[in-house]
Amino acid sequence: MPDLPPLRDVVNRHGLLAQKSLGQNFLFDEQLLARIAAVPGSLKDADVLEVGPGPGGLTRALLRAGARVTAIEMDRRCLPALAELGEAFPGQLRVIEGDAVKIDPASLFDGPYHIAANLPYNVGTALFTGWLSGPVWPPRWQSLTLMFQLEVAERIIARSGSDGYGRLAILSQWRASPRIAIKVHRSAFTPPPKVMSAIVHVVPGAMPEGVKPRTLERLTEAAFGQRRKMLRQSLKGLPGALPALEALAIDPSRRAETLDIAEFIAIARVIDGQ
Repeated sequence: MPDLPPLRDVVNRHGLLAQKSLGQNFLFDEQLLARIAAVPGSLKDADVLEVGPGPGGLTRALLRAGARVTAIEMDRRCLPALAELGEAFPGQLRVIEGDAVKIDPASLFDGPYHIAANLPYNVGTALFTGWLSGPVWPPRWQSLTLMFQLEVAERIIARSGSDGYGRLAILSQWRASPRIAIKVHRSAFTPPPKVMSAIVHVVPGAMPEGVKPRTLERLTEAAFGQRRKMLRQSLKGLPGALPALEALAIDPSRRAETLDIAEFIAIARVIDGQ
């Protein structure tokens, strides 16, 4: 392994103060970064997409794990530091300057790949739901290993009836299996965020038959858009939803948070069958 300078030295040498506008919070603990890179399992000779590498903390851990990393970074201040890292690991690092929200990950790889990222807090949820959406399943990505605010991570894995249960939980769980792999204290970051964080690991699962992803997205959007209202009220604007409740003998006076994921899938399936 190449002998790399401490991350703090890299940040100081390149003047890479974290910018709040970009949602940047840097991790310098290389033991923690190595633990994060190990969450997906062996990455030797695997393709990995990293979003927002910043000065390259997680990047160097992924490279040390033997991965071929494609990193998307929109902060051009970080590019020289990443270029130095690429020189230390010849042929393993490709850096793309750009906005990950506007880039289709599948266009960057010929085969399967993993996604691992300390996601910028300001775009993390949008990127995550984008990777989970779409009619083609299973996806080309084999796993997601992503840093979120702990509150968001708990919403991703929430069960019906719990306070955090909602649209994000359903979209995360209906055809994938998420778990919290590591909880990360706010003091691990520079600068420290105001909240705790967590690493969420997601692997794709089987897709229920007879359900269009867009239908489930519209259903959960309507149901949880007015989550304190009864289903008869929140779903009245969605064509086919109320007849689906009747066909499934689901009490329309229930509220969205009381329905489990299987019930939402059943409703979407009936809507799509009409």
